[in-house]
Amino acid sequence: MIGKLKGLIDSYGEDFVIVDVQGVGYVVQCSSRTLQRLPKVGEAAALSIETHVREDAIRLYGFMSDNERDWFRLMQMVQGVGAKVALAILSTFEPGALATAIASNDKAAVARAPGVGPKLAQRICAELKDKAPAFGHVDPAIAQLSGALEDRKLPPPVADAISALTNLGYQQAQAVAAVAAASRTAGEGAGTAQLIRLGLKELAK
Repeated sequence: MIGKLKGLIDSYGEDFVIVDVQGVGYVVQCSSRTLQRLPKVGEAAALSIETHVREDAIRLYGFMSDNERDWFRLMQMVQGVGAKVALAILSTFEPGALATAIASNDKAAVARAPGVGPKLAQRICAELKDKAPAFGHVDPAIAQLSGALEDRKLPPPVADAISALTNLGYQQAQAVAAVAAASRTAGEGAGTAQLIRLGLKELAK
């Protein structure tokens, strides 16, 4: 199995790069985000590799970091998510933002990725939200708030503050993260207006 490639960029395709390793050109499928971050043709590059071996083909998938590769593997544990959809999701989100969206149960954000409909986004969030903090350094308070929001168990000021921020155009994941930080600053018993004000300060950072 190939776990890493270091070589020179030979050429680019629409969704792949060819890496020349001592005269051997390896075709590596990548997300658009990874392709944009790779250097110019002729320059040196290193990619973390996930190797898929099938009866009819061997495919290499390349990533800028081991964390991105871990997400690629993790997402394919969800029924309906294959390599193509996993790459599409990683083209839409960097790993930290993906972890936050899933931990926050932000199904609408996840559904923005090509090939991911509302039902699949819901399944991804449901099956991976408990794993997301470990894979993305997500504040556990965000996952806790999101779970309580889903179960309608949040104190009214917190729920209202999250709702207000989403109505202002922020994604649910951003709103939940901002209100979680605001709640820590304000302490228990904070009112909706205070949480919104502090949340907006967090979002402005």
